[in-house]
Amino acid sequence: MHGSPKGLLFSIYYPTLAAIGVPANLAVIVIMSRGRCGLSRCITYYLVTMAVTDLLLIITAVILNRIAGIYFPISFLSITPICSLRSVLIYAAIDSSAWLTVAFTFDRFVAICCQKLKIKYCTEKTVVWVVGIVSILSGLKNTFWYFALEPLYMINNIPWFCSLKLIFYTSPAWATFDWIHRISTPCLPCILILLLNALTISYILAANRVRRRLRTHSNGEAQSDPEMEKRRRSIVLLFCISGSFILLYLLYFITILYVRIANLTYFSGSNFSESTFILEEYGYMLQLLSCCINPFIYAGTQIKFREELKNGVKYPLTLIVKLVKS
Repeated sequence: MHGSPKGLLFSIYYPTLAAIGVPANLAVIVIMSRGRCGLSRCITYYLVTMAVTDLLLIITAVILNRIAGIYFPISFLSITPICSLRSVLIYAAIDSSAWLTVAFTFDRFVAICCQKLKIKYCTEKTVVWVVGIVSILSGLKNTFWYFALEPLYMINNIPWFCSLKLIFYTSPAWATFDWIHRISTPCLPCILILLLNALTISYILAANRVRRRLRTHSNGEAQSDPEMEKRRRSIVLLFCISGSFILLYLLYFITILYVRIANLTYFSGSNFSESTFILEEYGYMLQLLSCCINPFIYAGTQIKFREELKNGVKYPLTLIVKLVKS
């Protein structure tokens, strides 16, 4: 596998993803936690928890699963109970990442379009409750994956690797669970994000037209509006985060439909066709890429975040220069 073009691509792609994603998300956690980016505490809490979830996803799905599988194919991580536990953690992290993006999108929808509800809903206490509920439900739901997997090989009475049980594809109960799982992530999050963004755009366009007419009428000419500019920056951040989520999950979503509609099996050991494997694996690659995108979105859309990032990079260099001089 390593000698093939696909194997070479995977062996380069996933270490690069980890090398970029881990420090990038750590930087977001540190910078956002300091609260100096000019964002409300509500937004900051969501962005920090999303970065923590993305970091956990990189550790479990990229480092412990993909990189370990490529460079250390036979290790204790490949023993079936450990492999099954990894699967549970990976799926739980994916669910948490997706639904926190939905929660953030809904929070911004309420803050922009529902002024009366905003006072009660857009609070730090609400964020804590939402994050806690999403984390608990994601963990509970994906515990079932532990029981859906079986050993791929038995060597000296030791079970190795994980494979979905054949009953997973024939049992109505497991088929129902699989549909619920796939619909809840990523299908439903994508639909909700698109719907909320459409409603938000509609509200903003209508509000901006009214606000522009009022300001023009009162001042005699159109002038710059600080409130509209502040709202515009917030909207750019929201749409970049939700838009990248939908684009990067799109191929994964297509894979799910293709596998179920064509009555195929998900990738398992050597039991795969070339086209199915390529579609599924590239879908996972793009899905995991979403863990690294948000820090670059913050750097591209938030001036104060860039300033804090520059200060963070300059600080150790300045410290080294001072140590050398002394």
